[in-house]
Amino acid sequence: MTQNIGNIERILRIVAGLVLIALAASGTVGVWAWVGVVPLATGLTGWCPPYSLLGFNTCKNKNLPQ
Repeated sequence: MTQNIGNIERILRIVAGLVLIALAASGTVGVWAWVGVVPLATGLTGWCPPYSLLGFNTCKNKNLPQ
């Protein structure tokens, strides 16, 4: 897996995921907030499967062949 998520986007995904998980765990919002696991996982790994399928890449290092 090649990283396809840039650093700023990774930070935003991690923060958003943690906030959603915290809200779900505290009972502030419904069970749907557990979907925060997805942005947290993609932020931690730096790889987003839909980005790969659609050919998106927000990472500055495009991993171009040399």
